[in-house]
Amino acid sequence: MDMNFDHLWSANVGKMKKSIIRELLKLTQKPEIISFAGGLPDPKLFPFQDIQECMNAVLEKDGGKALQYGTTEGDNRLRAQLVKRYNEKEGLNITENNLLITTSSQQGLDFCGRVFVDPGDVVFCELPSYLGGLNAFSASGAELCGIEMDENGMSHIKLDEAIQETIKAGKTPKFIYVVPDFQNPAGMTMGEQRRREILQVAYKYKLPVVEDSPYRDLRFEGKSQPMFQQLDTQNLVITLGTFSKVFSPGFRLGWVIAHPYWIDKFVTIKQVADLCSSAILQMTVAEYFERGYYEKNLKVIIEKYHEKRDCMLDALQKYMPEGVTWVKPEGGLFLMITMPKHIDSEQLFLKSIEKNVAFVIGHAFYCDNSGHNTMRLNFSFTTMEDNVEGIRRLAESIKEML
Repeated sequence: MDMNFDHLWSANVGKMKKSIIRELLKLTQKPEIISFAGGLPDPKLFPFQDIQECMNAVLEKDGGKALQYGTTEGDNRLRAQLVKRYNEKEGLNITENNLLITTSSQQGLDFCGRVFVDPGDVVFCELPSYLGGLNAFSASGAELCGIEMDENGMSHIKLDEAIQETIKAGKTPKFIYVVPDFQNPAGMTMGEQRRREILQVAYKYKLPVVEDSPYRDLRFEGKSQPMFQQLDTQNLVITLGTFSKVFSPGFRLGWVIAHPYWIDKFVTIKQVADLCSSAILQMTVAEYFERGYYEKNLKVIIEKYHEKRDCMLDALQKYMPEGVTWVKPEGGLFLMITMPKHIDSEQLFLKSIEKNVAFVIGHAFYCDNSGHNTMRLNFSFTTMEDNVEGIRRLAESIKEML
């Protein structure tokens, strides 16, 4: 049968693109390939025994509830624990009414598109920015406007100018999207002053700021910067968080923090999307928190990723030729390489795969299709030995293209 039913696709499906990162992961499944491509945590650091202990305890104490449908807003105990942690650690002043559990923070990004965007509306993002966010907003019909970054993050001056130009063009600006801590893909952290300046632009135009914060707990060094959520005085910040990078991506649990006015709409969308996130997984994480395992394991993760980051930085310094630059991230999972302008990362990828090393092509993170001389590297997944060997091979490939 001829499978040609293109006329049945919705306009939204036509706007959706497969994630280049997910497609690259298929290519890099061969065991001989050293892959810097995924944003994968190190599976050796997953707390298998602690999770098993907590899940068994949940099933023994309240198995009926754990295996039943849950509320759309999320497990009350888990929400209370997250609220307590944010209030104590980040200086927030929130309640459970400010927090919705989602099926991963990617669902939160999808909801931002669904809640705010009509086709043709404009979303302002960093240049470069997280590909999963760009794809989620584009799927809802958003026009993406990339704002250049300097050493302090997204330029508030260029942001203001871009919003003015959008309004003059008769288009509707909808929200500002930022990854302020250990940015994916660039690895940089936005300073407090720049966060305040971006908030002032948001207040000027009454635009929400979506603060995507999956890596915030993974700080190795340096001074922690206040969250946008903490600095906000006009209830315009919507914060997304996740357990994927600091606990287990397989649990697919995240959350949204915002004023109840925003949360109410996100709850409505979630009821349409999947009714509720997994009750047993939420209850297991709540038990994990209650037993003190989260903070204990977080210290181990930070220590190991710190070592891996240092290992990669040392290898870059040792092997990379002159003209190749990178940012030293103070935490997170990634750093970005910038090469001489004549080197195209797509061509470099083909050459590197022949040497059994992979990375993510940089221009995938640029909504204006620039950044062809850049690439993103992940340092959390591979062993330190593979980090060194992979960088050596990558440097060889770059030298061949100089």
